[in-house]
Amino acid sequence: MSLSIRNQLSGTVTAVTTGEVMATVKVRLTSGQELTAAVTVDAVKDLGLGAGSAVRALVKSTEVSLATGPVAGLSIRNQIPGTVAEVATGSAMAGVKVDVADGSLTAAITADAAADLGLAAGSTVVALIKSTEVSLATA
Repeated sequence: MSLSIRNQLSGTVTAVTTGEVMATVKVRLTSGQELTAAVTVDAVKDLGLGAGSAVRALVKSTEVSLATGPVAGLSIRNQIPGTVAEVATGSAMAGVKVDVADGSLTAAITADAAADLGLAAGSTVVALIKSTEVSLATA
């Protein structure tokens, strides 16, 4: 199956914590970085997820926020450090490609935000991704 989602990071499930309807799934990426996904319990069952399962974490570019450094006191579980590889700025939006230890991520942010943050190739950033915006696919 082909997908329009460009942000795809491979990893292995390390833990699944299930609730009544939702579950949190901890994924260790190839680099060792931990990522958290919040998915339905039905998805966990349908995908057969458990410790040791190989998965791909999928995130739409519109769900990736950027910061110029780590952010404390924030409920966003996933903070992935990286370096800006490219900034393509239009009149309203910017596409920012970020090299991370496990490949690359693309963030779609406003052109104003890219300018305010001073983003350019070589800038150090942290990609912020809410766990509810991470989808999982079995590898």
